[in-house]
Amino acid sequence: MVTKQTRCKNQIKSILSFYGIHIPEELAEGRWSKRFINRIDQIRMEKASGNLSFKAHLDELNHIRGIIANLNKGILILAKTEEYRTNIRLLKTIPGISTLSAMTLLTELSDINRFQSLDKLASYIGLIPNTNSSGEKDNKTSMTGRRNSILRTLLIESSWIALRKDPALLMAFNKPCKKSAKTKAVVRIARKLLNRIRYVLKNQKEYITAVVE
Repeated sequence: MVTKQTRCKNQIKSILSFYGIHIPEELAEGRWSKRFINRIDQIRMEKASGNLSFKAHLDELNHIRGIIANLNKGILILAKTEEYRTNIRLLKTIPGISTLSAMTLLTELSDINRFQSLDKLASYIGLIPNTNSSGEKDNKTSMTGRRNSILRTLLIESSWIALRKDPALLMAFNKPCKKSAKTKAVVRIARKLLNRIRYVLKNQKEYITAVVE
């Protein structure tokens, strides 16, 4: 549903761009609040066909948002059940992890013990670089295409949040930023976050800031 919502937003932005209507970048790229959606709902195109298409996409977006809201409510209720309650509490001790993200982690990973090492877990999610081998030389490129896209996206987004809450992660982030782009540096943070998640679930212990790395 989140993927459908993103696609719908992109379609709306494309229509507005086609008709030369500008949306501030900070609003277009961020979370679309109800107030923001109501604001763009007041926009009218030069042609009736444009208005029809634009309204159809807005209606679809509002429909998807309603479904997501109901799913989130259901997830929050499920998080309080005996099956998930303990692990949810433990995961939420990690900066950047919310109830919803914890539930996604638990349902997607199923059993953390099926991954024998952090490398195997990172490989499953897609937080390892591609390696092109040529003779005795290995060339590391961008992240591997083999991945669980749901978890990789979740960990990247959670990492941005964790950077605002954890000084140790921020320090680890700032150092590589001097040599590479922030979008690449945050991948390292996502791997550190994944290490914390693995530690908490395997040991059934709360995370203590700046102790587990």
